[in-house]
Amino acid sequence: MSKLLKSFLLTMIVATVGVLGGCGDLTVLDPKGPVAKGQSDLILYSIIFMLIIVLTIFVLFTIILFKYRERKNPKNYEPDMHGSRKLEILWTLIPVVIVIALAIPTVKTIYAGEEAPKVTSHKDPVVIYATSVDWKWLFSYPEESIETVNYVHIPTDRPVLFKLTSVDTMTSFWVPQLGGQKYAMTGMTMNLYLQADEAGTFKGRNSNFNGEGFHEQRFNVIAQSEDDFAAWTKKAQKSPKLTQDVYDKLLIPGGSKEKTFSGTHYDFVDPAADPEYVFYAYKRYGFELTNPHNPNVKVNVSDKPLLPARPVTVTNPQFERHNMDPMIIKNGSGYHSDKHYDDEMKKMEDDIQTNEFNKKESDDAGE
Repeated sequence: MSKLLKSFLLTMIVATVGVLGGCGDLTVLDPKGPVAKGQSDLILYSIIFMLIIVLTIFVLFTIILFKYRERKNPKNYEPDMHGSRKLEILWTLIPVVIVIALAIPTVKTIYAGEEAPKVTSHKDPVVIYATSVDWKWLFSYPEESIETVNYVHIPTDRPVLFKLTSVDTMTSFWVPQLGGQKYAMTGMTMNLYLQADEAGTFKGRNSNFNGEGFHEQRFNVIAQSEDDFAAWTKKAQKSPKLTQDVYDKLLIPGGSKEKTFSGTHYDFVDPAADPEYVFYAYKRYGFELTNPHNPNVKVNVSDKPLLPARPVTVTNPQFERHNMDPMIIKNGSGYHSDKHYDDEMKKMEDDIQTNEFNKKESDDAGE
């Protein structure tokens, strides 16, 4: 068996194993909303475009192998040829065209995801704060004064604005059938627009590894009609009230079953303004972070709080820099977009990307 044939067979075996190993539910390519549809179309466009490039290269490679193979009395053999300006220009322009062809739709899709879907942009979005906690998700409805754990209800055919933040480790909020992922970080609030076009239950999860309970940080998104969503809202508002004691205990690392509360934690804390709040919550219940790889360490958590509730506090230096107050949403007061510092949060994001904040901190320390 020739070396060429052996190499071909080995390549086919590896490719077959790779393809079969990746078989499963490709939920990313089964979109249930306009945001996910745009991203799915971009993925398929990119795959088809790159397959055309790969096939073209293999065809050219085969032609060159055949045409310029070793043989007696070769025709058109030019041993003194030192280059071709036309070919050099051609193979320089082709990659440029490829990058442009991939970049333009990618940039358009990314920027389209920063706003409500055009098909429903005339409707007011449902605003939901998604707060990441090791290893669970808390969903706060400021307009409806509801908070849920590890599940979220949304209406169909209406944009949903998820405002993402984290109280401890950095995570990534992802609902594959509704749209792409976005990071949730301490001290910041990130906006993510999603929408469901049909009723159903869609799986969501944290897609950024953050420790031993990473696999537990999943949630369900229940999309339902406006009438069903309104009925669920009324029912949920009759649930037990979320007190600061209950919220603080939820912050202790660990999994959780689905829960529903009336009221939200924004009634007494702004996680973005007070990223150190979580450590006080640990102290309230006598919890201490330990080495998860040490089987001899025992985790002790008090049934009742050992310290008084923490008052509204600002420990995020960015808030002082941008003259921002803690965003406290009293239960029943409703959501007011002008008090949510979207512009300031965008500036904070830009500062982190350009390292401007760290430069200012260094300058202040040197004074």
